[in-house]
Amino acid sequence: MKLLIVDDSSIIRSRIARILSDSRLPQLTIVGMAKNGAEALELFAQTQPELVTMDLTMPEMDGVECTESMAKLNADAGILVVSALSDKATAIKALKKGAKGFLYKPFTDEQLVEALLEMMN
Repeated sequence: MKLLIVDDSSIIRSRIARILSDSRLPQLTIVGMAKNGAEALELFAQTQPELVTMDLTMPEMDGVECTESMAKLNADAGILVVSALSDKATAIKALKKGAKGFLYKPFTDEQLVEALLEMMN
């Protein structure tokens, strides 16, 4: 299963990538990492990932708009919003636009693994 990591923070992108070495997630391959929504959409079209971790607050194109565009390209893609926003309305908007799950930052490694496993089922 292919995964695209989208976050404007290189620290978060690296952390998510590192967590993927967890033995419970052996079937995930990172096909790209994007620092904004515009870059993410380009990578999404090129690599056709089944799973995406999506930040909401990013330059150029935010996560809600990017989620909506990805969902139009592939409604089956599992988009997991990973955001520091405590604003529930924005999270709900992303879910309405096609995201399949939500994980608040800061998150533990365990929470991310569980959220990804849930998205894969």
